[in-house]
Amino acid sequence: MKSSSGAHYIGLDHIRAVAAFLVITWHFIHAGHGYPVAFEGAPFIFPLAILDEGHTGVALFMALSGYLFAKLLNGKRILYTQFIFNRALRLLPLLFIVILINYIIHKTNNGDSIAFIKNILIGIALPTLPNGGWSITIEFHYYLLIPIFLWIIRKSPINLIALLAIAISLRIIFYTIYGESQSLSYWTLLGRIDQFTLGMLAFHLRDKIYKQHSLFILLSVIFLLFYWYFDSKGGFYQSPAYPSPSKLWIFIPTIEAVFYAFLIAWYDNSFKHSEGRLSKIVSQFGKFSYSFYLLHFFIVFKASEFIHENIMDISNFYIACLWSLVFYICMYPIGYISYKYIESPFLKTRKPYLL
Repeated sequence: MKSSSGAHYIGLDHIRAVAAFLVITWHFIHAGHGYPVAFEGAPFIFPLAILDEGHTGVALFMALSGYLFAKLLNGKRILYTQFIFNRALRLLPLLFIVILINYIIHKTNNGDSIAFIKNILIGIALPTLPNGGWSITIEFHYYLLIPIFLWIIRKSPINLIALLAIAISLRIIFYTIYGESQSLSYWTLLGRIDQFTLGMLAFHLRDKIYKQHSLFILLSVIFLLFYWYFDSKGGFYQSPAYPSPSKLWIFIPTIEAVFYAFLIAWYDNSFKHSEGRLSKIVSQFGKFSYSFYLLHFFIVFKASEFIHENIMDISNFYIACLWSLVFYICMYPIGYISYKYIESPFLKTRKPYLL
């Protein structure tokens, strides 16, 4: 979608569409508790393990944010307060609506208003916002650090690697103290900073990634095999429990960041993206991906349960994935309405922040 500078990168919308599909499929097939598809095991067709562990779509979103802002801010100075204000206009209106709907549902079920409001306020710092809003908290934490990123990049983009070293070291310390790092690696900026950082670095190394098709294929096979292995060992919830005591979670954010950052830079720079019908359709799903992401929580679990109990058995992983694609496509009208009537009016009020 267009930034406040007017720039539009259709290839990046394609990637947004894929990221949203990964997350929605994860929720559709598992519903957070292994129903209708159980968590146990990994699919025989190993590349599809990434759907069985579709939570990784969040990492793709984060790497894309890092890459996009490096692209937009490359060599430019910014009006920082205007930048923050523009990001608030982009993210907060729909998030406010989602919180309001959750509050109404909470009160309908005789929930405690004070406890609900407390969770929302805590969500400024901790991952407590509803409907995936925890990731918006991380995004804003990243925005607060943008000046530091830009300062480092002006010195040398390679210096961003130092941030990775610091983040990994802190996760190792956290693991040593608490015996797990999944809660830190998945739900906070100390895990996600890998993806923002390498997303930004990938933009600055884009010339070296340009048309590296063989390397992309090699990295894809390695990454997909890794996720198949991770899935086969229990994945997100059963390695062997949640939060996982596996040391692997110290490095999973980095593994995701390396592959997704390379993927984004490779796809964005190696091809002239078509303005044809199929390309535009996919880009529309990317354009509405924020709406899909926040709003699908209201219906995705009931939808998969209804299909499983009233239409056909979808406990089979492959059948469930096909149905998740149908559900994803059916989200389009919801995304369109949300974008047009909730997001777009605020987006029109944004002002340029690049100097």
